[in-house]
Amino acid sequence: MDIELARTFLEIVSTGSFIRASERLNVGQTTVSARIRILEQQLGRQLFVRHKGGASLTPAGEQFLRHAPMFVQLWQRTLQQVAVPPGRRAVLTAGSEVSLWQPLLLNWVQWIRRSLPDISLHVHVDVPQDLIKQVASGLVDVAIMYAPQHLPGLTIDLLTEEKLVLVTSDPDGRLMDGLDYVHMDWGPDFALHHGMSFPDIKPDLFMDFGPLALSYVLSFGGAGYFRMSAAQPYIESGQLHLVPEMPQFSYPVYAVHSVNADMAIIGPVLAGLHSVTRVKAEPFASSG
Repeated sequence: MDIELARTFLEIVSTGSFIRASERLNVGQTTVSARIRILEQQLGRQLFVRHKGGASLTPAGEQFLRHAPMFVQLWQRTLQQVAVPPGRRAVLTAGSEVSLWQPLLLNWVQWIRRSLPDISLHVHVDVPQDLIKQVASGLVDVAIMYAPQHLPGLTIDLLTEEKLVLVTSDPDGRLMDGLDYVHMDWGPDFALHHGMSFPDIKPDLFMDFGPLALSYVLSFGGAGYFRMSAAQPYIESGQLHLVPEMPQFSYPVYAVHSVNADMAIIGPVLAGLHSVTRVKAEPFASSG
């Protein structure tokens, strides 16, 4: 497919009009119409219904909208890969979930820059549901993720198993009542085991972003389950305290890449990732 066809389609969706799309693309309206006509012929479906106010998507157009951005992104990614900067042998896009950028992604990026200086590096941080699709589509080469969705064509490699530990702002390390408890969404496995371990806790504050929940407990007080690596500095400073004799839960971290990845490039990058993961994990191994 001519990538300009997909770009033109997206511009019409964005502006709501063939006329405004032609202005944004700096081409004539006849060119825009011709591109959409070719696209509709290739797909065998009408994509737009034109009306006095502009243009709206047909059901087929709505379906194509789910895929068109991926075509454009993949083409841009291909251009990046082909345009290898002078003195570099390849371009690598490394990604991670938002909550993993510090310190794991940062340490990994530093390792790549020191150990693989002939690799041009693009770094991408995103939410899990988008990140896994970007790996599957080739937009991201390797990503660090918690509990990645299993999609065809992906290799999922265990890096480490973090511990989720119960901490509190109470100096005596007591578990506070439900009003002071922040229930973090660490995924379905955590929810299952947490419910079995604490059937009587009825929290009324739920969060699904670890750094936000941790900042809340630090500033307002309370208790909750957090990653040991994130909580450790605050435990050492006395701002947080481990609640004694409470269950700890495993929270594995994975590296995800395509089965079709160039292992001449991906292999050393993954080896470096395993190396920095081991080094980071060692100080906390006795704290779990």
